[in-house]
Amino acid sequence: MAWGARMVMPTDRAVLMLAQWFSPAYPVGGFSFSHGLEQAVLAGEIQNSTVLGIWLKTLLVYGAGRNDVILLAAAYHAKTDAEVGEIDALARALAPAEERLAETLSQGEAFARITAAVQGRDMAARCYPVAVGCATRMADLPLGLSAQMYLQAMTGNLVSAGIRLGCCGQTEGQKMLHRLTDQCQTVANSAIMHPIEDLGSGCVALDIAAMNHETLYSRIFRS
Repeated sequence: MAWGARMVMPTDRAVLMLAQWFSPAYPVGGFSFSHGLEQAVLAGEIQNSTVLGIWLKTLLVYGAGRNDVILLAAAYHAKTDAEVGEIDALARALAPAEERLAETLSQGEAFARITAAVQGRDMAARCYPVAVGCATRMADLPLGLSAQMYLQAMTGNLVSAGIRLGCCGQTEGQKMLHRLTDQCQTVANSAIMHPIEDLGSGCVALDIAAMNHETLYSRIFRS
């Protein structure tokens, strides 16, 4: 073995595969969704990076961040396709707005399609966290790491949306993402331990913003 070289471990493969899945280059279309953030900015509810950071932390701890990880973990542990189908139906029913449903379905369908093509295996189109949970199980990847990187990717996408909407600059956006990294890890590690019965959201203002976004005359994002 050459000096400085080392054997590639299974954990390296897992990190690299998950980094590919959650990279902005993976064509799931996340860049076109703002999760209701655009409406909140236009309504004057988010005017700077401080408020944006609070908004994103709330989303992670009390809203879609936590719920998505619970759904992802449930799909990961599912024993049959019928059980996965029930989890997916629940995920669809929990979407608080038509655009939020379209967001998770569009990304989930794209993720399943490209992952199936890359890995050469069949994958049914599901809501995004359910599709990721199934893919994580099939690829024998660590659930905790997948959940953490899923949340970081979600947060990064919304930080990017905030930058495009003028809430903060690129440097401040990266600082914000760095500050929220520990939160992503904490929420992921906790939520993967929760049963599906613990699903629930306390983000009423965020959900209302997602509903009102549907009525905008013109918009940048699809949600």
